[in-house]
Amino acid sequence: MRHNGAVSDASESPFLTLSRSEWAALADSTPLPLTEEDIARVRGLGDPVDLDEVDTIYRPLSRLLDLYSDSTGRLHAATSEFLGERASRTPFIIGIAGSVAVGKSTTARVVRELMARWPGSPRVELITTDGFLYPNSVLEQRGLLERKGFPESYDRRALRQFIWKVKSGAAEVHAPRYSHITYDIVPGGEITVSRPDILIVEGLNVLQAGSPPKDGKAIPYVSDFFDFSVYIDAEEDVLHKWYVDRFLTLRETAFRDPKSYFHRYSNLDDAQATATAASIWERINLINLRENILPTRQRADLILKKAANHFVQDVSLRKL
Repeated sequence: MRHNGAVSDASESPFLTLSRSEWAALADSTPLPLTEEDIARVRGLGDPVDLDEVDTIYRPLSRLLDLYSDSTGRLHAATSEFLGERASRTPFIIGIAGSVAVGKSTTARVVRELMARWPGSPRVELITTDGFLYPNSVLEQRGLLERKGFPESYDRRALRQFIWKVKSGAAEVHAPRYSHITYDIVPGGEITVSRPDILIVEGLNVLQAGSPPKDGKAIPYVSDFFDFSVYIDAEEDVLHKWYVDRFLTLRETAFRDPKSYFHRYSNLDDAQATATAASIWERINLINLRENILPTRQRADLILKKAANHFVQDVSLRKL
């Protein structure tokens, strides 16, 4: 096995890194339960994930998550027996983190589709942290609109309470709804999560840690509730290109909607659009990546490292 690039000796790394072919060989022999139509439905903009990629990377991941979920369930049952309780099992929560444009949304949707097809057809819900961004009016008031996506632009207390309630087994938990067209929270809109077996939480900063409260009364990190976490990784120059490519595609599609917050960009020519996207990347997304997102990579249980063609080239699994 090859070592993680951050250390000189694989034995010194907390991760076991496998090549694409080594990882694919770990897949269960059962048939892939998804079709080309399923993949087309969940594929994100600019993300060329195909059936082979799902079979090679995400089917083994689904199998691994099944093992973790099963072991968590058995531990819960043993603990309940030890305590003399008959408490119902709480949801298995998965966090998915990574940079803007790295393909988090596609990964989250593919994982959801695979897990929902496990034996017993578990109820799998997916929540993105976009819904917990402060409304634009609040961000403008606080001078944070240019730092949208940075940790301080989120209502972290609300997000933490949401996951806390889901993990505690609440019958219904509500989350705000976000519109990528208006680039804002939908007034009066909400998403309802009702006792899922599995909850996937996708977002830029879901693995971020901070300073713990001095009174010791509150759990300060969203990731404290995760049973498993995934970080999707790629080199900075690759992410830059993907972001610009996505911006150019959106200029021809979503930005043309008069309701779009970015409608003003729809009339830019190629050179202007490329320069604008590059500026946004350098001024906002790259800084957020370096300061807040990338430092959380080593906190993940699994790291998927993507190559310039968008496909995963190696997988690093935290050692137990």
